[in-house]
Amino acid sequence: MIELFRTNDQNVEKTIEITENTWIKLTAPTKEEIKEISSALDLELDDISAATDPEEKTRVEFRDDYVLIIADIPVKRIYHKKENYKTIPIGIIITQDNVVTICSQDTPILTEFSNNQVRGFSTKKRIKFFYQILLNTSLLYQEALTAIEKRRTAFEEHIENADDELDLISLHGLESALVYITTSLRGNINVLNRISRSNRFLQYPEDKELLYDVITENHQAIEMAQIYREIIDGTRELVSSIMNSRLNNVMKRLTSITVLLSIPMVISGMYGMNVDQEWMPLARAVHGFGLIGIITIIICAVLMIILKRKKML
Repeated sequence: MIELFRTNDQNVEKTIEITENTWIKLTAPTKEEIKEISSALDLELDDISAATDPEEKTRVEFRDDYVLIIADIPVKRIYHKKENYKTIPIGIIITQDNVVTICSQDTPILTEFSNNQVRGFSTKKRIKFFYQILLNTSLLYQEALTAIEKRRTAFEEHIENADDELDLISLHGLESALVYITTSLRGNINVLNRISRSNRFLQYPEDKELLYDVITENHQAIEMAQIYREIIDGTRELVSSIMNSRLNNVMKRLTSITVLLSIPMVISGMYGMNVDQEWMPLARAVHGFGLIGIITIIICAVLMIILKRKKML
């Protein structure tokens, strides 16, 4: 889908043709739409379609007439019926007169601009627009990290009931999301570092200040991701310890039950042997069977009391 926007007196307006200072927003573009924009702005097809590849790496490419930036942004996904996060690439092409954004799906990062919700946004200030996109990306990463931490906290509050496989899979999903986010944030930092060394992006003092804010927020997001990842590693180890403790308790109880059951089996086995009755206690007694049964029960009861005192049952 192709959408065209221009700012007029600080208001974002849709337009139907590409003119100077136009923002071309491509969302999940088709091959025909990519060819159309490539022909209209004299851009390479591969540069436009690069951001639609989910495996595309973050990078900055300086062409003769434009600059291509590939960064990663967080998006929501459903993982085993629960909301989680992953990262996808977003492409930003800055030409002499226009800005082109390419993404495989709609994202609130760009929606805020098209809905006129970003203060100071102007399609005329292309470098500032680019920095604002990266700043919103860093803030969205922080929101995603906060949401992940809330889910981990909720899981930890009910960790004593975490015996369902879905709970463990959900925890693994949060850990995987943190890995994706951390990797993408580091890739974005590399992009920002290269941009900060290029004079093509530092035209005005306010752009330098905005770039500094972007780098600061990105570093803060990386620190948050690292801290939350360490915490979630501790939570996973805690779950593993709880599971091992439960398994040990079950094995201990089963062992105790086996010991209790072995007593009547041993006694009945002895009396079931084909030997002379003269040598078997109570073999000729009138109530011998009942007495042996009572003795067996008493022995089992005494052993059960001992095992309970030792917390084996």
